[in-house]
Amino acid sequence: MTIDRILQYLQDEASDKYKQNIIKLGIPARDAIGVPTSELRKFARKLPKEKGFLFKLWRTGYHECKILTVLSLKPQECTKKDITALIDDVYSWDLCDLICKTILIRINFDEYILNWIDSEELYKKRAAFTLIASTSTHAKLSLDEIDDYLNLIKVYTDDERLLVKKAASWALRELGKISLESKELCIQSAMELQQETSKSKQWIATDALKELTTLVQLEGRARLISNKSKMGKQTL
Repeated sequence: MTIDRILQYLQDEASDKYKQNIIKLGIPARDAIGVPTSELRKFARKLPKEKGFLFKLWRTGYHECKILTVLSLKPQECTKKDITALIDDVYSWDLCDLICKTILIRINFDEYILNWIDSEELYKKRAAFTLIASTSTHAKLSLDEIDDYLNLIKVYTDDERLLVKKAASWALRELGKISLESKELCIQSAMELQQETSKSKQWIATDALKELTTLVQLEGRARLISNKSKMGKQTL
């Protein structure tokens, strides 16, 4: 498999309609080919897993090539230098979240949460909250650990950037789905955020409470779900 062959495959699979859709999401037109992520996931299974080759694919600059790189890298082979190179070259929320949920969540993610949560760089800060959201579904967290994450959310969310606010709300909601006890902790934290003078903290709290207040325990499911969902309505 060569870089040229990969690029030819992507051009063959491209859809102009899909390309226009991802451009609307903020992907630069010059970097978009127009291949759906579902197709990229299937194709990624066929790619070489050699790190040097994959970073060469990343450096083509194409959005789809960057997605293929993230899907193909082996997390345990990624050094801190590799992680920095990836996150410094991110220009869209979907790529940011993919790196978090595919690579960072499988290594020492707390280090990156603490290093990035006060960053002025948009995608580093979003990544910190994305990792908190992802952690709740990948690890068994104690109430003390949940409380530690909630304190980070309460301290570092005075940020008006929408991509940061949405990620912080997501983190708060996902922590609340762990258990009935965590739900109450998250609701209490959201209510505290609502009392802050910061407009961004108020926005995050209001957005998160819309789902937090609907969460219910359904027999046979480990995590809470909204009573507005199809399965959740069974509890009403």
